[in-house]
Amino acid sequence: MRSWSLRGWLLLISLSFALLVAGGVALTTYVIVFDGMQIVVYEATERVAQSAESVVQESAAGAWERNAGSGYPYPEAVRAARAELVRRLSDTLRSGALERTHYALYDENLRPLWASDPEARQLAAGVQRQQARDKVQITRSFETRGNLMRGLVRDARLGVASIHVPVSLPGGATGVLDVVYHPETEERMIDAIRLPMTVLALTTMLVMIVLVQTSMGWVLTLVNDLRKAADSIDAGRLDERLPAMGDNEIGELARSINRLIERLGRRAEAQARFVGDASHELATPVAGIRGYTNILRAWGADDPKVRDESIDAIDRESRRMARLTSDLLNLLHADQGLRLKSERFDLNAVVRDRLAATASVHIERDIEFVGPGEESLFMVGDSDRLEDVVSILLDNAGKYTPVGGVVTVQTVRRKDDLVITVRDTGVGIGPEELPHVFDRFFRSERARAEGEGGFGLGLAIAKSIVDNMGGEIGVTSTVGVGTTFEVVVPRGRP
Repeated sequence: MRSWSLRGWLLLISLSFALLVAGGVALTTYVIVFDGMQIVVYEATERVAQSAESVVQESAAGAWERNAGSGYPYPEAVRAARAELVRRLSDTLRSGALERTHYALYDENLRPLWASDPEARQLAAGVQRQQARDKVQITRSFETRGNLMRGLVRDARLGVASIHVPVSLPGGATGVLDVVYHPETEERMIDAIRLPMTVLALTTMLVMIVLVQTSMGWVLTLVNDLRKAADSIDAGRLDERLPAMGDNEIGELARSINRLIERLGRRAEAQARFVGDASHELATPVAGIRGYTNILRAWGADDPKVRDESIDAIDRESRRMARLTSDLLNLLHADQGLRLKSERFDLNAVVRDRLAATASVHIERDIEFVGPGEESLFMVGDSDRLEDVVSILLDNAGKYTPVGGVVTVQTVRRKDDLVITVRDTGVGIGPEELPHVFDRFFRSERARAEGEGGFGLGLAIAKSIVDNMGGEIGVTSTVGVGTTFEVVVPRGRP
């Protein structure tokens, strides 16, 4: 339901955007064409006015030449010349390509002498006509102005403009010729482009809407896939994958989410394996305790030997459960993020102390433990947590090193880090098992076969501690030669 709602909003947005863009382009184009046609009208009117001025001047000169030498008195000669001028203008300015133009001729007192059309005398403004006579220069006036918005829905109207041209009349006086051009051809051109422009605008809007909706449909499909992936994660199904096509931001997002789902899947598998292994490890001492409890109920009360043996076994198994519980809690705390202390301490002193403690445990096996000398190597960090790491590594080395072997610990400074290397001459770890040594509850086949104690949590705890300290831990091993663990931790600022 939300998807359709989002699609509706996107459709509205795309429609508005398309309307603004396509409508704006169409309106701008129309305004440019309209203004351009008005300029064409002015230029055409000026050309017609120049031609008409030449006709008037030539006709006036010819009429005055004919009548000035006729012997009439001057006033009568002027009237006769002007009458002849009117006849000539009626024959010339009403024919040919000038039929869309109206003319009106005025004398020096701005009284009308002649008009090509009865309406011509009513088209021009008197003020601009008077300025043309007085200043003897061309002036312009609008009889009617064009309406821009009208042309969008009805027939275009560019308006009618007049040009007032000063001319010399017979007798030497200055009159005014009004030239009024009607832009019928230009208006038809504007009307002709209205329909194609509208169709083009609507087509552009449709194309834009389709493109936007197609693009948004792709994005919404990805959003729907994300929702399905989230639902599958919430339901515990981690087999959903998003289609990661294309080298773009959407493809990168899909790939990132796929990687997240894979990591969650690995974590879920590790968690399930952890729960299963923990249950298995806890089941053994619980079974032992219940077994010896039943023995006590059946025979312990009458047989002191059986009672003592059962009590010792229950105590041993309960201590085993306590160690396992402690290891699990340590691992849980490490996973949740340790609160590390920040104190200055001597790393070599910590290593020497743990070497001595481990050597005392394995004193009967004649293993040689070699560590740093009396020199100091200071760092800033949590000495207790680092001591736990060293203890775990030394305990493993002691357990898997045969009688007469050697366990060596080296500490060096490497730029801003300190490196702790624990090397033994033990049985080694096979290449197929080496990648899993830091997995929880992992124990090598050799350790299981020889019945070595432990739960396979020590190295997992060590790795979690080192990770929390911002360091790294690694391992290399050769079967029959020995194993080397390397821990790199920040030195801090002593």
